[in-house]
Order: sequence, then structure tokens, then C-alpha cells
Amino acid sequence: MAKLTAADRAAVPKSEFGVPSKAPGPGSYPMPDKSHAANAKARAAGKPVEAQVDAKANKILYGSGGNPDNKLPQHAMHTRGRGRGFGRGGPGGGSPPGGADLA
Repeated sequence: MAKLTAADRAAVPKSEFGVPSKAPGPGSYPMPDKSHAANAKARAAGKPVEAQVDAKANKILYGSGGNPDNKLPQHAMHTRGRGRGFGRGGPGGGSPPGGADLA
């Protein structure tokens, strides 16, 4: 993610902020690119503006529809399907909960 200086932030159009009414001040979440959009989603989580920021960020991250279904960012793709899988051995794997083997 490129660092935005104060001058760069002031030059970003209000339409590229998650909360344009606060732009370019604090809590406005600038989103000039995908990395800033992803960062804005994380920072807005749990705050009153979360839905507004998420909607804007999703449009930047996933296209004009803004629907993240089946369109995970590339960095998230490698984690799909992992977790407490059975049959892999090691901590949390190898057998289903309760210790009974299905083999």
C-alpha cells in the first residue's frame, strides 16, 4: 500500500473516500486503490460507518457490483478449504471430533 502524504490525501477526490462527508479529515477512509480499500474495511470493522465503508470498498475490490461472493482477493485464495480438515494428521486433524476414526 502506497503511503499517502497529507498533500496526496488532500488531492484525492471526495468520491474516493469511504465517508465522503468527512473527507479529507480523520475517519474518512481514503480508497485510491485496492490496498487502501482492503485496509479501510479492516479499520472500519465494528464502527458505525462499517456498512458504508464496506459498500464502497467492495466496489473497488470486487468490481461495480461490489459482491464478494466467489471473488476472493488473491491473497485469500490459498486459505480456502483449510482448517480442521480430517485425514491430514497433526494438531486439529487426523480424526473427526470425538476421536472416532471414520476409516
